[in-house]
Amino acid sequence: MALSLEQMRRNCQQARDAMHRARTEHFALGAFNIDNQDTLIAIARAAAAKQAPLMVEVSQGEVDALGLENVRDMVDNYKQELGIEIYINLDHSPTVAAAIAGIEAGFEFIHIDISQARRDATLDEIITETRQVVEYARLTGAIVESEPHYFGGSSNLHTEKIDYNEIKKTFSTPEDMRSFVEATGIDTYAAAIGNLHGKYPVPKKLDIDLLRDLRKATTCNISLHGGSGTPGFYFQEAVKVGVSKININSDMRVAYRNTLEKVLKENPSEYAVVKLMGEVISAVQLVVEEKLDLFNAVGKAKV
Repeated sequence: MALSLEQMRRNCQQARDAMHRARTEHFALGAFNIDNQDTLIAIARAAAAKQAPLMVEVSQGEVDALGLENVRDMVDNYKQELGIEIYINLDHSPTVAAAIAGIEAGFEFIHIDISQARRDATLDEIITETRQVVEYARLTGAIVESEPHYFGGSSNLHTEKIDYNEIKKTFSTPEDMRSFVEATGIDTYAAAIGNLHGKYPVPKKLDIDLLRDLRKATTCNISLHGGSGTPGFYFQEAVKVGVSKININSDMRVAYRNTLEKVLKENPSEYAVVKLMGEVISAVQLVVEEKLDLFNAVGKAKV
């Protein structure tokens, strides 16, 4: 059921309050991607078990598969059923039109990512289109996130090693961050400090000193994409510095697939899917709960 504009604005204000609490109380809202209802159940149960505020995310592929309104309805159903503080982020929205659709569906968080959708987009084009989303988001008060350049990797299990010499070429700088925030009016800046999408054969290395410099550059919220495969102590340091949102996807996908393969192998004669998924959901829930611990988000829900 579609939300009223009043309900959307109320939800977005609550989301803004949650981001403010994250900054002042030094925790981060986990942003967990969903692929289907199973992963949504796992995230919702983790939020209830840990009494932690969080958000679920869908990128364009999941939007095409599930539908914006269906995601909104499912999240609201579990929010009411479990009494949890949960929001929705439209992750890596590729166009202004797609971002506007997310705003109109009542998503509290909107990530507009022109640089990933169009690798040849100029900085002026990225700023102009991001600004259009920021202006439209005033309708509901949705929190807009973006970045000025392409963010590396993909949400999958990778076999190649991480070339940090190449990655460092795309690191955020305090000057670029300040300039982009001022030019666009975004609420949240997606920082690049060694984080990248996906899981790799070696752990990721985050530049916490750079993060401290970024935090001093502007009052804008800071998010970290590509959290999977990152040693936990980096998250603990990041929330102390002032990161408000951390994205997790690949760690959940790996747990989902590995556990599903195990369950199928152990139950070759079982074809009732619902009987096979309990262990899978629990495995994904465990991943989410472990991240919430590292994000210092346990017990921070306000419902």
